[in-house]
Amino acid sequence: MASLANTTAGAVAGARKISNGKPIPFVSSKSLSFPSFRPSISSLKPLIPTKFSSLSPLQCSPNPSPSTSPPSLKSRLRNGETLYGIFLLSFSPTLAEIVAFSGYDFVVIDMEHGPGGIHESLQMLRAVATTNTPAIIRLPESSAVWAKKALDLGPQGIMFPMIDSPKDAKKAVSYCRFPPNGIRGSAHTVVRASNYGINEGYLSNYKEDLLIMCQVETVDGVKKVEEIAAVEGVDCIQMGPLDLSASLGYLWDPGHKKVREMLRTLEKEVLKSDRKDGGAFLAGFAMPHDPPEALGKRGYHMVSGAIDVGLFRNAAVEDVRKFKISLNADSNDSDDDKDSDEKYWSE
Repeated sequence: MASLANTTAGAVAGARKISNGKPIPFVSSKSLSFPSFRPSISSLKPLIPTKFSSLSPLQCSPNPSPSTSPPSLKSRLRNGETLYGIFLLSFSPTLAEIVAFSGYDFVVIDMEHGPGGIHESLQMLRAVATTNTPAIIRLPESSAVWAKKALDLGPQGIMFPMIDSPKDAKKAVSYCRFPPNGIRGSAHTVVRASNYGINEGYLSNYKEDLLIMCQVETVDGVKKVEEIAAVEGVDCIQMGPLDLSASLGYLWDPGHKKVREMLRTLEKEVLKSDRKDGGAFLAGFAMPHDPPEALGKRGYHMVSGAIDVGLFRNAAVEDVRKFKISLNADSNDSDDDKDSDEKYWSE
């Protein structure tokens, strides 16, 4: 150790002298200053192989290019497809991933009634992205702030609850568009919706790619649904059966005749609109008394047939029920065996 210390001290002392033996002041790293260096793409071009130098960041990205992406929900609806989806309330990425692998056409990440917010919605989007399953985010309320934060995550669709008038619908559309066509705040150079700024065509395509859905779920909304569906930018009317039944005074009985009549009125008004001339598609949620197959036969373009929490609940309840029944069956079998044994020995 002593020899190492001597060697180090000698090296430092030698470094303080120049070749002619005159001492020079010792220069520390703190006294050094360097000009700031900000590399640009052009300064790095000589370092990039020729065959890659002409590629844009999007082409270099491992993500698929727009030309290889699956068709959007909007384009599939315009092509006449009937789409089947599911609502995700659990905010479990694992359940979301299972749902995505199951083959649903779309999922609705429900911030209105689910426990999750923006951060949890991001995790859900990432979970379904593995299969390119389109996601729609339902907002907790129709506001510019919630719409902005949700849209920055990059869903294919956005659903506004409690739209009761054309004025409400116009506001909802304005929340989805940048000025001068709307009031959406802009951070498109860094948010997930634009691949964090890598998708240079985002501003040109975002309006065409986004599905704007307005949920009509009150008596007032149904009365004005034709006008709501005609608002420029509204792509789809989503009916809300439970809130509509509550609005009519039948929350405990969503299958009541008056509720069904009001739903039929909503359906007819939306379905008669000309979608080639600004009309809206019709989306609905199935109920025990109104299964998804029935909605499809009545002309709905988007049908949501289940909720992840409901599916898991039903499976769990049924699992327990089967086991309890098996215990009772085994108990009855044991009693029968006992009776048989007693009868045998009594003979």
